[in-house]
Amino acid sequence: MGRASVKENKNIYQKCREGLGLTREKAGELLEVIPPERIEKIENERSLPHPDEVVIMADKYKAPHLCNYYCANECAIGSRYVPEINPKELSQIVLEMLASLNSMHKKQERLIEITADGHIGRDEVEDFILIQEELERISVTVETLQLWTEKMMAEGMIDKALYESVRAEKMKQ
Repeated sequence: MGRASVKENKNIYQKCREGLGLTREKAGELLEVIPPERIEKIENERSLPHPDEVVIMADKYKAPHLCNYYCANECAIGSRYVPEINPKELSQIVLEMLASLNSMHKKQERLIEITADGHIGRDEVEDFILIQEELERISVTVETLQLWTEKMMAEGMIDKALYESVRAEKMKQ
């Protein structure tokens, strides 16, 4: 039986594993292709996980946010373009989305004024940046909703097969 970690600054991979009550040995069995020694190196930050290892941990730990964390913080390309998404409850996601959509609705005429001529003038830059920031908030909220959906499917709260079937059907339309 493994010992419980007393390390204070645990990384996200260790927190997820321990949240499931798994020792590194049990996690190695669950993850199948990632041995306990490799898990230890990742958790003690002596080695970065490979993308395929993160996908396996995200699936087996039922923690889809691990993929976003990896891309936003550990991938050279993703850390430049992918915002880190913090898991939230559905009600909070919906309220944030509605607030952002309402805010954007008020700004849409200004966006049209700014972009109609294909040029952003000196007097338009500040408003354009504010609108761009609001659009980024909407994008992050959409990604947060997607992450919430993936977690609910992983936990069996949403029927994954049904969800994917309906989604595939909608994509055909």
